[in-house]
Amino acid sequence: MALLAPSKPSTSDHGRRRARPSRRGDGRAAALYLAPAAILLLGVLAYPIYQLVLISVYDYGQAEAAGAAPLVFIGLHNYTDLLANSAFWTVLAKTIGFAAVCVIGSLVLGTVLAMLASRVRPWARTVLFLAALGAWATPAVAGSYIWLFLFDADFGLVNKVLSGIGFTAMEQHSWTYDTYGTFGLVALEVIWCSFPFVLVTMYAGIKAIPEEVLEAASLDGASTPRTATAIVLPMLRPVLMIATVQSIIWDFKVFTQIYVMTNGGGLAGRNLVLNVYAYQQAFAGSQYGLGAAIGVVMTLILMSITGLYVRSQKREAGLV
Repeated sequence: MALLAPSKPSTSDHGRRRARPSRRGDGRAAALYLAPAAILLLGVLAYPIYQLVLISVYDYGQAEAAGAAPLVFIGLHNYTDLLANSAFWTVLAKTIGFAAVCVIGSLVLGTVLAMLASRVRPWARTVLFLAALGAWATPAVAGSYIWLFLFDADFGLVNKVLSGIGFTAMEQHSWTYDTYGTFGLVALEVIWCSFPFVLVTMYAGIKAIPEEVLEAASLDGASTPRTATAIVLPMLRPVLMIATVQSIIWDFKVFTQIYVMTNGGGLAGRNLVLNVYAYQQAFAGSQYGLGAAIGVVMTLILMSITGLYVRSQKREAGLV
């Protein structure tokens, strides 16, 4: 009976065996590179989040903060009170709507200007980037007061220009009296100081697109809008996702612009968002435990959004 010769490992098997150690080595190297940042993030974020969660499960008020009364553990009582409060759901809905307007506005404006910057001459692109970075570098408090002055009912430049070109109804018009008008004004200011990040990010993504692809589209007779929608935007999808997630995180937790431009949330709290609502409950109402519970809920919402983004990226990479 003839003995069967042992089969030789195929070339694909050798490739798999070589790939595994290299992947493990790459993973170890990536872990070493990320370790300092991970340690820093743990030190900066983990302890504050732990304290936030800890405060949210106690009846923590002014007396407890001053040490005049003992801490009383109440478990999830702050969370049940918060979720049973209709005001919280109203503020949450306003926050989601406000953040959606800001995110969409920032993405659209930043992406359009990035495409424009990739086509204009260098001097015009330099002027555009300097103006955008100037808006980005402006402190939120200073920018909010600038916009309030521009839209002031009596001395604002916007009302004077509108009334001067024939819109006489806009003379002494108050932009911060109506609920939606106030949200719109604040959203414009947030978009103004947020779109430069999208502009820079999308411009970098556009410049990374191979010129051969765009030249081929031009030779095939594709128009500029067709090239933008069928070629540029699909190739920019990973960069656009990063800009979208960053914008959602920033705009969902807006505080300074709302607080300054609405004088703490508007008349009767008509322009409250979650961050300002948490501030009012914690510091104005001396309910630090309830304010901490609002902060924990916001953190969970933002972590869920980030988790969905990471999962979608893994799915595209074939890791899930």
